[in-house]
Amino acid sequence: MRDISGRWWKVRKRFGIAAPRVAVHSPIPWYLRWIGVALLLGISAASAAWIYDAGRRYAGFDQSEVADELATTKRDLATAQAELDRLRAAANAAERRLSIERTAQQKLAQQIRVLEQENAHVKEELATFESMLASEPRSGSVLTIYRFTVEQDVLPGEYRYHLLLVTPRARREREFHGRLELVISLTGGGQNAMMTFPEPGDASAAEFRLAFKYFRRVEGTFRVNPKARVENVQVRVYETGSNQPRATHTVSL
Repeated sequence: MRDISGRWWKVRKRFGIAAPRVAVHSPIPWYLRWIGVALLLGISAASAAWIYDAGRRYAGFDQSEVADELATTKRDLATAQAELDRLRAAANAAERRLSIERTAQQKLAQQIRVLEQENAHVKEELATFESMLASEPRSGSVLTIYRFTVEQDVLPGEYRYHLLLVTPRARREREFHGRLELVISLTGGGQNAMMTFPEPGDASAAEFRLAFKYFRRVEGTFRVNPKARVENVQVRVYETGSNQPRATHTVSL
């Protein structure tokens, strides 16, 4: 009996709570274990990528085909951009040519208007000369005023005048020297007034001086108060050294 109790006590001492601690050591070094774990993870990742790629190919999605299509799309986009740039350059060049042509047409139209005006003046002078030739020969020293017209200009209160001076046949061998004077009768504010051009001390008085032998076409402008109304304009031609006009002519507006 004592023998059984002694054996039981040994068993409890060997496997019970009072048994000595046992440490289990792996025969594989720690760095080999980490290498194995890394290899296992790499194999798992490669397997997952292969499975994913196989699944996409099975579903009809191939990355290489998508890359080719993307490259083709980029090339098409570059080609379309180059074509767009070429068309824009052509459009800009056409716009510049159109602007140049439009400017040339405007200048040509302006030149045509100027030529038409000059042609009208030439026709008027030709008609005047024809009437002069058809008239009876003149004698004496009377200066003649033809085609005296006055019309309102663009600016308010501004008027433009035209006239043609012709020397008499009896003195066409001598040059005529003199000056031109305009006398304007106008009304404004219920009152009558008169203005004379050129005014004393006017810087443009030189424009009213005359020096010609056979005939002289004269044109110019004068300005009055825009609120005044011009009733009539009289032109007077003075010869140098004389205070009496050699010729006068009046037009009513």
